[in-house]
Amino acid sequence: MRRYILHIVLFLLTVASTLIIGGPAYSFTIIFILLGHEMGHYLMSRRHRIRATLPFFLPLPLPPFGTLGAVIRMESAISSRKALFDTGVAGPFTSLILSIPAIVIGLKLSKVIPVSHIQEGAIRLADPLLFYFIQHLVMGNVKEGYDILIHPIGYAGWVGLFVTSLNLLPIGQLDGGHIAYALFGRKSRAIFLIAIAGMAFITVFYNPGWLLLVILFIIFGFRHPSPLDDQTPLDGKRKWLGGIAFLAFLLSFNPAPFPEYIEEIRQTLHWF
Repeated sequence: MRRYILHIVLFLLTVASTLIIGGPAYSFTIIFILLGHEMGHYLMSRRHRIRATLPFFLPLPLPPFGTLGAVIRMESAISSRKALFDTGVAGPFTSLILSIPAIVIGLKLSKVIPVSHIQEGAIRLADPLLFYFIQHLVMGNVKEGYDILIHPIGYAGWVGLFVTSLNLLPIGQLDGGHIAYALFGRKSRAIFLIAIAGMAFITVFYNPGWLLLVILFIIFGFRHPSPLDDQTPLDGKRKWLGGIAFLAFLLSFNPAPFPEYIEEIRQTLHWF
């Protein structure tokens, strides 16, 4: 039981921090999405006989999320590129599948209000393509001068897409990095470089809010341990799934998820 104490404490702290930020509906939904993501990794690692820990949740009682997500730690070598791919893709596919119904339910519970009724200080969200498509299907066109006051469940679904897109970045030891390495082997280093350069371009010319993340990518983003069998390529089915994962990234990613903060960040960086 002692080995699980830290997992339990971090989980309870994350429940508390997300409750503070978004209330019960948000807390339950985002915890469910994050847990699904990490359990996807965990169960797939067990299937391939890779030792892994249970999820470590990361509480942060500050807006906009109330959490830094969750992680698991691999405790043994990965046997093959097939095992690496399956373990890497299971998490983001699970969180994507869980986020979509959360968005649908949340939008059905949301309200359309005049822009003039939006309280000062409210967080404005920029929608990734997938969220925009779902919103259009569920709510139709929103009239000019109106905006959606999103329900906490819908916000949790939006956060789920955000988390999924970040994990699918084809960089280093992110899930997308695992997928890229499983697909292309050591040639994936070029993909890591292109992805980091792309994020750096977005940071410099569009959204400086990514600065810290880009610095971490530059420091750690090229490192990826090789599986024991680094020669056997993936089968056609997994290559197709890799393409779907890349499409999921494009549909879930937004270069400026919090557009109202961009100018504030620029002014802060200019001051420094």
